Amino acid sequence: MGRNVSRRQVLAAGAALAGSAALMATPLGADAAAATARAATPGSKAKPTIVLVHGGYADSSCWNGTLQYLQAEGYTTICGSNPLRGIPTDAPYIGSLLDSISGPVVLVAHSMGGTVITNAAAGKGNVKALVYIAAFVPDVGETQGDLINKFPGSEVLPVSVPVPYTKPDGSIGTDLYLSKDGQAAFAADISKGAFQLLQATQRPFDADSFIYPTQAAAWRTIPSWGLVAGKDKAIPPATERWMYSRAGARKIVEVPTSSHVVMISHPRIVAELIEDAAKAAS
Repeated sequence: MGRNVSRRQVLAAGAALAGSAALMATPLGADAAAATARAATPGSKAKPTIVLVHGGYADSSCWNGTLQYLQAEGYTTICGSNPLRGIPTDAPYIGSLLDSISGPVVLVAHSMGGTVITNAAAGKGNVKALVYIAAFVPDVGETQGDLINKFPGSEVLPVSVPVPYTKPDGSIGTDLYLSKDGQAAFAADISKGAFQLLQATQRPFDADSFIYPTQAAAWRTIPSWGLVAGKDKAIPPATERWMYSRAGARKIVEVPTSSHVVMISHPRIVAELIEDAAKAAS
């Protein structure tokens, strides 16, 4: 009896190890692979994969609140890690992520991420909707510098701290960090503690991001949705309204009390707009 128990224990342990090995062998693109498999199931109508792209002074964790709502509704969600080096680097990087997903995609962006997806989604047949969350929506030839100055009201650049860095070719670039005094301009409607965490974990962006001209405007061929942050002091609300209107957005939602980080302060509203786009894309 003892021998049989031992044998069962060994077999169980072997099965557990095999399972662990299988999990360890799962690629980082597992979510993309799962979405592809579901899309290929005969007779199924898979929900689109939702890809979210953050902007400057941020990382993918800024979407955490919104993700909870989307995942609860059964959406496969992937947060693209935006390099924040400017269009020539950022757009191809996000474009490669889109290429890894064969099923339909709803592509979402905040702030500078809007410029990235506007370029990255051009020519991507699997991208069925673009959702701009307090984001730039440039046209071909425009720069973020052009757009942020189109209407008055942006207060974020004065609280941006320039820090030199060495590029791979040895030249010197400038990164911009959000200062500890930047809450009023960037995230006025979240708690001080939440802002301190955001500011401490931020990712800077290359200052040249403001001068790269947009190479493609995906919103000209892909339906778009937009959210206006009514008290945005990074991208003026008037600029957001104008850009979304020019892009012919199918739906524009305004959150009158929101700062620039609306996906943190009002994640449910953001998730509802994304889901609206996802349903239209299904």
